[in-house]
Amino acid sequence: MQNKYLHWFITTLKEAAWAPLAVFGFYVFGLFTRLYDLFPPLDVPTHFMGGVVITYFYRAAIRNAQRLVGEIPFPVQVVFAFTCTGTTTVFWEFYENFADHFLGTHMVRGLEDTIVDLILGVSGALVLSVLYRKR
Repeated sequence: MQNKYLHWFITTLKEAAWAPLAVFGFYVFGLFTRLYDLFPPLDVPTHFMGGVVITYFYRAAIRNAQRLVGEIPFPVQVVFAFTCTGTTTVFWEFYENFADHFLGTHMVRGLEDTIVDLILGVSGALVLSVLYRKR
Protein backbone atom coordinates (compact mmCIF):
# COMPACT_ATOMS: atom_id res chain seq x y z
CA MET A 1 0.00 0.00 0.00
CA GLN A 2 2.82 2.41 0.84
CA ASN A 3 4.26 1.80 -2.63
CA LYS A 4 1.09 3.29 -4.20
CA TYR A 5 1.54 6.51 -2.26
CA LEU A 6 5.19 6.74 -3.20
CA HIS A 7 4.27 6.15 -6.84
CA TRP A 8 1.66 8.92 -6.66
CA PHE A 9 4.15 11.28 -5.05
CA ILE A 10 6.95 10.60 -7.55
CA THR A 11 4.60 10.72 -10.55
CA THR A 12 3.23 14.08 -9.43
CA LEU A 13 6.70 15.50 -8.82
CA LYS A 14 7.96 14.33 -12.22
CA GLU A 15 4.93 15.72 -14.00
CA ALA A 16 4.37 19.04 -12.31
CA ALA A 17 7.04 20.08 -9.80
CA TRP A 18 9.06 21.88 -12.47
CA ALA A 19 6.49 24.71 -12.67
CA PRO A 20 6.44 25.89 -9.03
CA LEU A 21 10.18 25.24 -8.75
CA ALA A 22 10.81 27.53 -11.73
CA VAL A 23 8.78 30.39 -10.25
CA PHE A 24 10.29 29.81 -6.81
CA GLY A 25 13.76 29.82 -8.36
CA PHE A 26 13.02 33.15 -10.02
CA TYR A 27 11.69 34.46 -6.70
CA VAL A 28 14.86 33.42 -4.83
CA PHE A 29 17.03 34.87 -7.60
CA GLY A 30 15.11 38.14 -7.25
CA LEU A 31 15.65 38.20 -3.50
CA PHE A 32 19.38 37.55 -3.68
CA THR A 33 19.99 40.04 -6.48
CA ARG A 34 17.68 42.60 -4.83
CA LEU A 35 15.72 42.69 -8.09
CA TYR A 36 12.47 43.34 -6.20
CA ASP A 37 14.05 46.38 -4.50
CA LEU A 38 15.22 47.76 -7.83
CA PHE A 39 11.96 47.00 -9.63
CA PRO A 40 9.08 46.52 -7.12
CA PRO A 41 6.39 45.95 -9.80
CA LEU A 42 8.12 42.63 -10.58
CA ASP A 43 6.29 41.34 -7.51
CA VAL A 44 3.04 41.42 -9.50
CA PRO A 45 3.82 38.80 -12.18
CA THR A 46 5.69 36.70 -9.62
CA HIS A 47 2.62 36.35 -7.37
CA PHE A 48 0.27 35.89 -10.33
CA MET A 49 2.45 33.16 -11.86
CA GLY A 50 2.82 31.64 -8.41
CA GLY A 51 -0.94 31.16 -8.34
CA VAL A 52 -0.89 29.64 -11.83
CA VAL A 53 1.89 27.14 -11.17
CA ILE A 54 0.69 26.12 -7.72
CA THR A 55 -2.73 25.39 -9.18
CA TYR A 56 -1.09 23.41 -11.98
CA PHE A 57 0.78 21.35 -9.40
CA TYR A 58 -2.34 20.70 -7.33
CA ARG A 59 -4.32 19.76 -10.44
CA ALA A 60 -1.69 17.14 -11.32
CA ALA A 61 -1.59 15.83 -7.74
CA ILE A 62 -5.38 15.55 -7.54
CA ARG A 63 -5.67 13.91 -10.96
CA ASN A 64 -2.94 11.41 -10.08
CA ALA A 65 -4.57 10.71 -6.71
CA GLN A 66 -7.52 9.11 -8.48
CA ARG A 67 -5.47 5.89 -8.65
CA LEU A 68 -5.54 5.88 -4.84
CA VAL A 69 -9.00 7.17 -3.96
CA GLY A 70 -11.07 6.44 -7.04
CA GLU A 71 -12.59 8.75 -9.59
CA ILE A 72 -12.86 12.41 -8.60
CA PRO A 73 -15.38 14.36 -10.69
CA PHE A 74 -13.69 16.98 -12.85
CA PRO A 75 -15.51 19.99 -11.28
CA VAL A 76 -14.44 18.76 -7.82
CA GLN A 77 -10.82 18.55 -9.01
CA VAL A 78 -10.98 22.14 -10.27
CA VAL A 79 -12.56 23.54 -7.09
CA PHE A 80 -10.26 21.55 -4.80
CA ALA A 81 -7.11 22.71 -6.63
CA PHE A 82 -8.37 26.30 -6.57
CA THR A 83 -9.06 26.23 -2.82
CA CYS A 84 -5.71 24.53 -2.12
CA THR A 85 -3.99 27.33 -4.01
CA GLY A 86 -5.92 29.94 -2.05
CA THR A 87 -4.75 28.32 1.17
CA THR A 88 -1.17 28.19 -0.10
CA THR A 89 -1.22 31.91 -0.97
CA VAL A 90 -2.41 32.73 2.54
CA PHE A 91 0.40 30.67 4.06
CA TRP A 92 2.91 32.31 1.70
CA GLU A 93 1.85 35.73 2.97
CA PHE A 94 2.18 34.43 6.54
CA TYR A 95 5.72 33.42 5.64
CA GLU A 96 6.54 36.87 4.20
CA ASN A 97 5.19 38.64 7.30
CA PHE A 98 6.95 36.18 9.63
CA ALA A 99 10.26 36.69 7.81
CA ASP A 100 9.88 40.46 7.98
CA HIS A 101 9.12 40.40 11.69
CA PHE A 102 11.53 37.73 12.93
CA LEU A 103 14.28 37.64 10.30
CA GLY A 104 14.48 41.32 9.45
CA THR A 105 13.60 40.99 5.79
CA HIS A 106 11.60 43.69 4.02
CA MET A 107 9.32 41.75 1.67
CA VAL A 108 6.01 43.24 2.76
CA ARG A 109 5.37 46.87 1.91
CA GLY A 110 2.21 47.16 3.97
CA LEU A 111 -1.30 45.76 4.20
CA GLU A 112 -2.17 46.78 0.65
CA ASP A 113 0.84 44.82 -0.62
CA THR A 114 -0.34 41.70 1.21
CA ILE A 115 -3.89 42.03 -0.08
CA VAL A 116 -2.72 42.63 -3.66
CA ASP A 117 -0.42 39.59 -3.41
CA LEU A 118 -3.34 37.44 -2.26
CA ILE A 119 -5.57 38.75 -5.06
CA LEU A 120 -2.82 38.10 -7.63
CA GLY A 121 -2.24 34.54 -6.42
CA VAL A 122 -5.95 33.72 -6.45
CA SER A 123 -6.32 35.42 -9.86
CA GLY A 124 -3.57 33.20 -11.25
CA ALA A 125 -5.39 30.19 -9.81
CA LEU A 126 -8.65 31.34 -11.39
CA VAL A 127 -7.06 31.85 -14.81
CA LEU A 128 -5.55 28.37 -14.82
CA SER A 129 -8.76 26.86 -13.47
CA VAL A 130 -10.75 28.37 -16.33
CA LEU A 131 -8.24 27.63 -19.10
CA TYR A 132 -6.91 24.21 -18.04
CA ARG A 133 -8.50 21.41 -20.00
CA LYS A 134 -9.36 17.92 -18.87
CA ARG A 135 -6.94 15.27 -20.16
